[in-house]
Formats: sequence, C-alpha cells, structure tokens
Amino acid sequence: MKKKQPQISEEKILETSWELLGEEGIEKFSMRRLADRLGIQAPSLYWYFKSKQNLYQRLANHVSKIILEEFHSEGDWQEQLAEFALTVRSVLSRYPCSTQLMMLTLPHEPDMIRFTNRMLLCMESTPLKQEQKLQAVLTLVNYVFYFVLDNYQHQRVVSTMLEEQGGLREGEINSLLDSMSETDAGLFRGMYKSGLFNLIGTDGAFEFGMKLILKGIEQVIEDQDR
Repeated sequence: MKKKQPQISEEKILETSWELLGEEGIEKFSMRRLADRLGIQAPSLYWYFKSKQNLYQRLANHVSKIILEEFHSEGDWQEQLAEFALTVRSVLSRYPCSTQLMMLTLPHEPDMIRFTNRMLLCMESTPLKQEQKLQAVLTLVNYVFYFVLDNYQHQRVVSTMLEEQGGLREGEINSLLDSMSETDAGLFRGMYKSGLFNLIGTDGAFEFGMKLILKGIEQVIEDQDR
C-alpha cells in the first residue's frame, strides 16, 4: 500500500517554521530541518517558497500583519510613536527570532509595506522634512529591534550557562571585580553589586530609552521652529 503523503499548506509551513525557530534559533534553521519536521522531502517546500530568503520574507510579513492588527492609537505624534514601539516590542517578543527576520528582510511584502507606511504616518503631522521623518522612525524602530534582540540573546546565554555550568557563578564574578582597580572597574562594580544590571530588558528600561528618543525628536522640532 502506497504511503500517504502528509498534508501541508503555506499556513502549516509558517506555523511549523515558528515552532522550529523557537526550539533551535535562526542559526540552525534550514529548509531541510523544516521539511523533516513536516515529514516531507525538502524539494516539496519549494513549491510554496522558492528559497529560504523567500520564506523569511513571508514570516516577517506575518509579524508585520500582527503588529498592524494590534496597533491602535489616535493621539499626537508622540503618543502614536510610543504606542507603536510598545506594540512592536510586544509582538516581536512573542514570535521567536522575529527580530532577526525583520532585520534580514526588505519591505517587499504587502504587510511589511503597510507596517513601514503606518510607522511613517505617526510622524506625518510634524514639521520635519521627509528625510528627517524617515530617520526619526528608523531610529525608534531600530531601538526596539535591538532591545528585543539583546534581551533574547541574553536569555539564551543565561540558559546555556545554566545548562553547561549549572549556574552563573556569581562568586567568581564578584571575586574578579574585587580584584580589579577602581579605575578599571569601579563604576561597573558598584552598579553590578547593587543589582542595576538586573534592570536590563525590563519595561522600565525600555520606556526610559524610548523617552530619550522621543525627547530628542521633540528637541529637533523645537530647534527648527526657532
């Protein structure tokens, strides 16, 4: 009896891709691994996606669509940009490796174009020049991307150290810091021992960084109005 081939679809491929990215990260992701997970031969995937890059584009487009569905703000440009940044962070944090996918792709898909256009619309009411508006939104979205990516990579490093060493060896770190001079490690040592580095990746840290960027944009607008 001929073995029945698994039923696959574009939606199923995307869903399985997210699962695989969450388990192994983007570094180990491949069309062959994806095909194995789906129970099909790798060439079958190319009926749906002509390359891994094409698949990445569709995954990034999917993330862009979710962001647009969840973003709701009718305030001034600052309120819109702040809400947009919060929405982007929230969605990217839920989809594994989505930040890398957004950074590895170009806005050549419908929802990625809509995502970029909606981001630009947040700045449309300001008196800035078009190139300044573009630079302003790119600065903010790049901040969000790197904030999410840095937290993701940090969590992976911590997990690896826990798995390989059985712990983070706080005693060794403290001993190292104590052995270093005030000039070389004084500020770092004080902040580390007081727990300030635990704030990295928190909501408070994110909102403070976002406020710095928004205040910077506001200052540029005020300078131009003088």
